Amino acid sequence: MSDAQVVRLDQVATVPFGPNAVYQPIIGDDEGSTPIRTGIQTSQPGYETPLHSHPYLEVLHILDGTAEAWLEGGERVVLRKGDTIALPPDVPHAFRVVGHDVLRTYGVHASPKRIANYRDGRATDASGYRVG
Repeated sequence: MSDAQVVRLDQVATVPFGPNAVYQPIIGDDEGSTPIRTGIQTSQPGYETPLHSHPYLEVLHILDGTAEAWLEGGERVVLRKGDTIALPPDVPHAFRVVGHDVLRTYGVHASPKRIANYRDGRATDASGYRVG
């Protein structure tokens, strides 16, 4: 990556995350051309991620709405607009939308490729998105 890269959110694809959420990848691609991956997830009320982990640090920043996040076996923490959480590598975690407002998060994966390991054993595609 030798030149500055400009990405316009209204021009990036959306990836469905189940029936109640979509993800917009911003920086990073399947070829691993950057050292990190970033994206914005928009989740409707009632959405909850399945318990999953990544083999690298993941950082989530709350842009809008309220979430409840937790590590497997750990205490739940409420996150509001402006809050950030750092999720350690290889530790299963999840979050859910709290309340009636849409949740928008900005995520940073400290990896050139998105890798997700779902606790329920569900498969992922080549981009690390849950299949089925």
